[in-house]
Amino acid sequence: MSKNWIDTHFHVFNAGVAVEGARYVPQYSARLSDWMQHARHVGVTRGVWVQPSFLGTDNRLMIDALESHPDKLRGIAVVSPVVHIETLKTMHQSGVRGIRLNLSGVSHDIPEWTQSDNIWEAIHTLGWHLEVHTDQGKLPQVLRQIPSDTPLVVDHMAKPLEACASDPTLLALKKHASLAPVYVKLSGAYRLGGVNPAALTSLLLRELGPSALLWGSDWPCTNHEQFANFETLIDKAHEWMGAESIEQVMIHSPCELYWGLGQ
Repeated sequence: MSKNWIDTHFHVFNAGVAVEGARYVPQYSARLSDWMQHARHVGVTRGVWVQPSFLGTDNRLMIDALESHPDKLRGIAVVSPVVHIETLKTMHQSGVRGIRLNLSGVSHDIPEWTQSDNIWEAIHTLGWHLEVHTDQGKLPQVLRQIPSDTPLVVDHMAKPLEACASDPTLLALKKHASLAPVYVKLSGAYRLGGVNPAALTSLLLRELGPSALLWGSDWPCTNHEQFANFETLIDKAHEWMGAESIEQVMIHSPCELYWGLGQ
């Protein structure tokens, strides 16, 4: 039932493995083979492996998988703000296409990143983007601290306080989009704190356009595992975005962003 859809946000990890001091330690394994089985069943043929924050900067599990499945997988890494550009170039050869900054539940003041000229230079040199996950309503604070020409991907529907065009998060996204590419992932609706995902999707379509939206399963939906049903996740997203936007969101935009292809 292949539809060539792309899942731009899933995680893989092993039970009990986390960096010292991690706020979350998984009690079960989320295996790549499981994601592939679920994905194939609903017509998803490619995916973007996002390094979970609790694994820190040890991206080896992801890198090995990317190198084993170069046509099917891309990756988003977690790195130190002082990482050497040669390390990032090596990651690029393996299939990494961006750096994730997960600020959920921690301080949104990021001076160590603001001052990290090597990171911003590498992002432009490699054609990468910064992927950001914030607490609800905190995205504008983060965008004020990073270069305005940074290509940006925002996790979990950007998590505004309200689904309205005057919300500070929407205004910040539009401002950034006037200066650099911006994408928002239709993922993690259960992380929106009561904001209606259908209304928010309509707003994002209207304010940013379907070419700025991506779909992600967020599998296995850590801390929300009861929602980790691929068919339901896709059906809901399609209901929100409408049939006319499905191919753009599920195929064309992620192909261009992660594979450098128009389809």
